[in-house]
Amino acid sequence: MQRYLSLIIPLSLAIFFFYDGAVAAKPYNRLVHEKSPYLLQHKDNPIHWYAWGEEALQAARDQNKPIFLSIGYSTCHWCHVLEKESFENEEVAAMLNESFICIKVDREEHPDVDQFYMNVVQAMTGSGGWPLTVIMTPEKIPVFGGTYFPKNELVKIIDALGTAWIEQPKKIKAVGDTVRKFIEAGDSISTQSVTLDETLMKEFYKKSVISYDKENGGFGLAPKFPPTMKMRLLLRIAQRTNDKYAIKMVTSTLEAMARGGIYDHLAGGFHRYSTDPIWLVPHFEKMLYDQAALATVYLEGYQVTQNKVFESVARGVLDYVLKDMTGPEGGFYSAEDADSEGEEGTFYVWSDSELKRILNEKEYQQAIKTFGVTPQGNFEMTGENILHLNKGVSWKSSSGLEMKNVRKKLLQFREKREHPFKDDKVLTAWNGLMISAMAKASQILQEDEYLRAAQKSAQFIKANLYKNEKLARRFRDSEAKFTASLDDYAYLIQGLVDLYETDFDEQWLSWANVLQKKQDELFWDKESGGYYFSEAKGSLLPGRNKSFEDNARPNSNAVSALNLLKLYNFTLHKPYRDKAKTIFALAGEMMSRSHNAFAQMFIALDFYLDKSKEVVVVGPQQSKEKDAVIKMLRTEFLPNKTVGYISTDFKSSFPVFENKTTADGRTIIYVCENNVCKFPTEDLKKARQLVKENKDYSLN
Repeated sequence: MQRYLSLIIPLSLAIFFFYDGAVAAKPYNRLVHEKSPYLLQHKDNPIHWYAWGEEALQAARDQNKPIFLSIGYSTCHWCHVLEKESFENEEVAAMLNESFICIKVDREEHPDVDQFYMNVVQAMTGSGGWPLTVIMTPEKIPVFGGTYFPKNELVKIIDALGTAWIEQPKKIKAVGDTVRKFIEAGDSISTQSVTLDETLMKEFYKKSVISYDKENGGFGLAPKFPPTMKMRLLLRIAQRTNDKYAIKMVTSTLEAMARGGIYDHLAGGFHRYSTDPIWLVPHFEKMLYDQAALATVYLEGYQVTQNKVFESVARGVLDYVLKDMTGPEGGFYSAEDADSEGEEGTFYVWSDSELKRILNEKEYQQAIKTFGVTPQGNFEMTGENILHLNKGVSWKSSSGLEMKNVRKKLLQFREKREHPFKDDKVLTAWNGLMISAMAKASQILQEDEYLRAAQKSAQFIKANLYKNEKLARRFRDSEAKFTASLDDYAYLIQGLVDLYETDFDEQWLSWANVLQKKQDELFWDKESGGYYFSEAKGSLLPGRNKSFEDNARPNSNAVSALNLLKLYNFTLHKPYRDKAKTIFALAGEMMSRSHNAFAQMFIALDFYLDKSKEVVVVGPQQSKEKDAVIKMLRTEFLPNKTVGYISTDFKSSFPVFENKTTADGRTIIYVCENNVCKFPTEDLKKARQLVKENKDYSLN
């Protein structure tokens, strides 16, 4: 079917369109009424844009016009290029306004729309990305799709398809019928039985070794995206196999990224990806979800190795988020653009002469030595310098007093430049990811500032994005709007469980449990199992996606599987565990064929296959013994566990705490597996031994 689509869709470019003369709605650009920063960037285009919704779809039906659907986001470089070249152009606008109903979608507000049409375009063309361009019937069935098109190509496309709509409607219908069949078959999942055991983990490991870049770190060829989920899984494989090479692959990659230009050596935080194999030249946008994922893997790398570089980078990422990406009420913002002054990277790069003016001679020489500055530069687009740690320069020396002064001067100067655009909308899903990262940082680094940030974000979401027992997707400018998708629930539940394990406030665990039940009600496929990405009720899409593969963010079915297993440990609610097993069974055959796309699912499966522990600590709040055991559980790398704490005078509503008692001011540790507990202990060494018992396996 996918090959057939790739052959038939280009035929739609050869066929032609007629407008039947229906009375059009008032022709104007409706994006002026929106809150999305991305849509507002397009509010002055001469195109008569609609936002996604029933008004636009009804206009297409009433006027019998095809739909020109354009999907992007506010910090997308090629979206800006497309707007400047085409959407601000009067000729292009006139053609679009004449023959199409034009709909502009912020993919971050409508991830369900984006995912649905991205899947179809990838089937049509073999690739995808943003801006995403789709031409479809009034019934929302695509007949053509692609990503960025230069103006001349776009003009040819809209002219051909605009004409084809009237002159060859049978061919348009044939293309639409083919795509419709693909959509209808799209959610069918192989039920081929696959044994869910460590064999799948071994195959993942072997393929990782093959694709590992021994010289530069990372996996595969350029462009290189930070392989956060893969590295986290490799650390878990190493935990259970004691394989040193798995750790080497992770640590070399973490070190290479930390030294490269993909890391902002002045303000902290990571850019989106590297355009080259050596992590030097990035695509400069900064996304909140990347900061969450990278902070987490650096924290886990620090737990495993005690490498201070990893601790420093994790702090750098999180401190950047606190300073530049956090709203006054605690919600985390979405992204910062790659562009400023109309060009990519301008805010971040430096000319040699500029550095000479800003720094004194000694500081300038230190910057050359540390950051690899040269007169010719290393950024081909401008001939300027992307700061990175030069070969032979240690992280410790780059963090000394002299370099702190250099960084301070450069940062002060950079702050005076025109800043990249900041998308200040608050997304429930992405905040959930950052709540998790902040909570884990508070545990591992013993830092209360990160805990407070996680708590404030959770409180913000509950106050502003949770109404009538349902989540909303986006908050901006005092408005909460749009139906939440699966990732909003899954990521937030994950964050709340991690937050509970940080401050042991049961309000977070209780809310996570309530949200999980709502997620099951709204998204669970009662016939085949697994979670759909969007709700059935109120969706304007012609189908519902159900996926198990990771993309730039962890797959929400995979995150849900791990959430279900952890919530089962606290609630002993058997349907949670049964649902997780169903998700594994549905994904198993795909995991056996395409290991790299399922790292998050493997992380959840590792929790399921290991002797995952339910650890309960009971004792007085003010106790050195209690503090010592909690610190051990937090700072050591023990990924396959849940941790609960109750004080001697507190009665919990969660079943895991039943019959867990102590007396005489003692701290007692209960270590259980599937609700079967070992003999309780007061001894820290014994508790560590019990928690670290795992199900070993060999990679041979």
